[in-house]
Amino acid sequence: QLQLVESGGGLVQPGGSLKLSCAASGITADAYTIGWFRQAPGKEREGVSCIASTDGITYSGDSVKGRFAISRDNAKNTVFLQMNSLKPEDTAVYYCALRLTITTIDTLSPSAYDYWGQGTQVTVSS
Repeated sequence: QLQLVESGGGLVQPGGSLKLSCAASGITADAYTIGWFRQAPGKEREGVSCIASTDGITYSGDSVKGRFAISRDNAKNTVFLQMNSLKPEDTAVYYCALRLTITTIDTLSPSAYDYWGQGTQVTVSS
């Protein structure tokens, strides 16, 4: 059974950093995409960044480019989201999700992903 477990969320001051982890288990496919999404209260779920399992190609949303970086450790089936220069508007529940394809279409569309973790809260506040 495929499972995704996020960790690393918490409270951080504006301008600070956090590193989220997404540990995946039960993956039987060789080619897949893992993405990070976030959802703030009263807002739609937003795609943040994603990475392909094969060549490591990444895509990121405009709101986080230059501040967030996604990376992977295939040996440990873990994907990371390094978040720097955090802003109050980054406050949200962050989810990782897995898509059983690698494609340039709908790379950060939540509806395109097949499996989801339970989420981890990130709060940016002074």
